[in-house]
Amino acid sequence: MNKIVHLSSRQLLLALVAAPMLLYGLYLTLIAADRYVSESVIAVRQAGGESSQLPGAALMLAGITPPSHEDTLYLKDFIHSQGLLLALDKRLDLRKHFNAAGADLPFKLAGDASREDFTAYFRQRVELQFDDRSALLRVRTQGFEPAFAQQLNQAILEESDRFVNETSHRIARERLRFAEIELDQNAKRLQTAKNEVLTFQSRYQLLDPAAQAQSSGTLALQLQTIRAQLEAELNGLRSYLNDEAYQVKALRGRLAALDRQIATESARATTTGKRGERMNALAADFQALQLKAQFAQDAYRLALVAVENARIDATRKIKSLVVVEPPTAPDTAAYPLRAYNLATLLAICVLLFAITRLVLATIREHQD
Repeated sequence: MNKIVHLSSRQLLLALVAAPMLLYGLYLTLIAADRYVSESVIAVRQAGGESSQLPGAALMLAGITPPSHEDTLYLKDFIHSQGLLLALDKRLDLRKHFNAAGADLPFKLAGDASREDFTAYFRQRVELQFDDRSALLRVRTQGFEPAFAQQLNQAILEESDRFVNETSHRIARERLRFAEIELDQNAKRLQTAKNEVLTFQSRYQLLDPAAQAQSSGTLALQLQTIRAQLEAELNGLRSYLNDEAYQVKALRGRLAALDRQIATESARATTTGKRGERMNALAADFQALQLKAQFAQDAYRLALVAVENARIDATRKIKSLVVVEPPTAPDTAAYPLRAYNLATLLAICVLLFAITRLVLATIREHQD
């Protein structure tokens, strides 16, 4: 300890600045493996604009949604997934490439690395930068060879395109099955509603109680008009004929017959019929059955539209991987950043030298 306290400034400079800079410089020159970076820019977009022309209910049944940032975020997680890593390893033999970094141990994949360690290493070599404003995803892949970095980036894009297509088609097929189930249920509801209407008409032997009630009311009004005319004619005859005259008796008979007919027509709409139901009540019940059948028919029509649109979505390419910038072919190594790393190390060493020198000077003053 006493020797360390009495080290000169030159010795400290050699030990804390010169030696680390020399060793790190030798590492960067002789050992550090060059890492090349290939970049690409991608995004997920929904094809076509037909969904805006569909009705709202059909839109919900068909499951069509507008494009959003979520699709690209899902793709971002997929690119860093272990499933994609295993597929790429089988395709490009990633373990062999990343294990061939020579003696550059800090950036070399261990030969006996576990699957979890391999996944963590892969995520460090594949950088993803997501732009929230434009929903663009920048993919940066590293490799110890320029061609391999580009091949890795291209393979990721191809697997991502397959993932987007398979995912969208699987969702579309699930929505098609759901729409077909809804269509079958709506068809049964429509048939049940139609059967209820037919049963009602057969039970009461009425094609349309509302129309018949309206017809009875209209006929009663017409009969009332005729009766008023006959009554006016009768009053005119009685002004110069007695009540026993033939014309007066004939008009009275016609008025009596009209009264009976008016009472009959009014009774059809307001009084209880032979089946114990009022005509107006039957009309109200029949209208409710008609509304139920109409609603079932509208629901069936919407479900049919949803099935057709879901069937189209299940076969066409709903979402596409848009490659804004294809994978680049690097000419120069992006890593390691030799000048930046040396400057950073120099600043750290100089700071450590200054602190150490100050501490040792303080210790010497207390010893004196």
